[in-house]
Amino acid sequence: MTERRFFDEMVLEGGDARSPYADYQKWFANEDPKSLLKKSAEAETFFRRIGITFNVYGQKDADERLIPFDIVPRIISAKEWRVLEKGIEQRVRALNAFLADIYNKQEILKAGRVPEHIISRNAAFLPQMIGMMPPGGVYTHIVGTDLVRTGENEFYVLEDNARTPSGVSYMLENRETMLQMFPELFTKMKVRPVSSYPAELRRSLGECAPPNFNGTKPAVAVLTPGIHNSAYFEHSFLADHMGAELVESSDLRVIDGRVQMRTTRGYKALDVIYRRVDDEYLDPLTFNPDSLLGVPGIMDAYRAGNITIANAPGTGIADDKALYSYMPDIVEFYTGEKAILQNVPTWRCSEEDSLKYVLDNLAELVVKEVHGSGGYGMLVGPAASKKELKAFEAKLRARPDNYVAQPTLALSTVPIMTKAGLAPRHVDLRPFVLVSPKRVHITAGGLTRVALKEGSLVVNSSQGGGTKDTWVLGD
Repeated sequence: MTERRFFDEMVLEGGDARSPYADYQKWFANEDPKSLLKKSAEAETFFRRIGITFNVYGQKDADERLIPFDIVPRIISAKEWRVLEKGIEQRVRALNAFLADIYNKQEILKAGRVPEHIISRNAAFLPQMIGMMPPGGVYTHIVGTDLVRTGENEFYVLEDNARTPSGVSYMLENRETMLQMFPELFTKMKVRPVSSYPAELRRSLGECAPPNFNGTKPAVAVLTPGIHNSAYFEHSFLADHMGAELVESSDLRVIDGRVQMRTTRGYKALDVIYRRVDDEYLDPLTFNPDSLLGVPGIMDAYRAGNITIANAPGTGIADDKALYSYMPDIVEFYTGEKAILQNVPTWRCSEEDSLKYVLDNLAELVVKEVHGSGGYGMLVGPAASKKELKAFEAKLRARPDNYVAQPTLALSTVPIMTKAGLAPRHVDLRPFVLVSPKRVHITAGGLTRVALKEGSLVVNSSQGGGTKDTWVLGD
């Protein structure tokens, strides 16, 4: 038997199921494959009917698209989840402490643990936030930490999403779909629920209300750029499910130092805004003067402590892929502990020796833009043609500081349902974390993204990836 290159999360090399999948495999063995394929088609119809779509920018056919959903769940044991939970909380607390530090005393820069130029020359660093401490000291209210797995006990953080992590609506709808299609599975297996996320989000945001809040329940709104935004479905979904108002810039004004929302009875003051508008467009008086998506004067109200903005402006620097390479130092600096979750080894192309290594080994590496997302602007060396490698080499030489490189990881696989039966595909995982002055709450599960194309390592929906329901088992 040839040695398998990738870790299969469901099946051991001998063909037996790994323990988290044991009950599922017994159930699957007794199911009719044709019936399961029919259920798979039903799931697509369900998603289309309720409007779970996204847009792909920069393409001629950029109509709304459906994210493919696979009916084989990704299953994680209680023991595995406890390790991930502990590591994620440690990392998120360190990120929040880092943001509080770089916008105030900058102790980590003085200590030389992070180079000053990584911050000062970073487009995501907002000088307007220097000296600002958000209500409750929370910068990262909602975080999505992307994880990959390479072995039984080998998990890596691929990247941190602290600006505006998306995808939680897919996590919730994936579970709802599985509950409707396979209720018997949830009676056989102890799958921890995810349905409380909207209530937990509302509660967590409420705990971050400004110190001068004196009402019985904080007034919370979701600020969206509008219906043409690629994630508009999620904005409206979350507002609806947590009982908050969905607002656009035209619905808001700053009156008497408070951000107020237009209602049929006049203007009503808000306490917390969960914004899905980028920093640059948030306030035309402070940032981009041409912005029609933001609220003039909202930053003045924020500085006065009269509104909580989640996530805080300037958190995007925590998503920077050049800064990512310093995360082990950042975790140790602020927690006094070694990082529980590993970083992927990273070469910063802005450094001469690293750039030389990357250029010499381009065909074996994954190269990413430091501010890139969605799978855009990246090169997967082993899957690239000679022409693509040559073109990317020119990009690297022209703007080396815009890129980092990492080894091509042997990502774990989870089976998907195909017409020919089960077939392994590569996956990642985005757990969702809520932070308030009182607690850190991590939903037991998250969004599993799957590369549906055989052999592909790119799981992003914009690049043809799909999603799975993620089951965390109870003890």
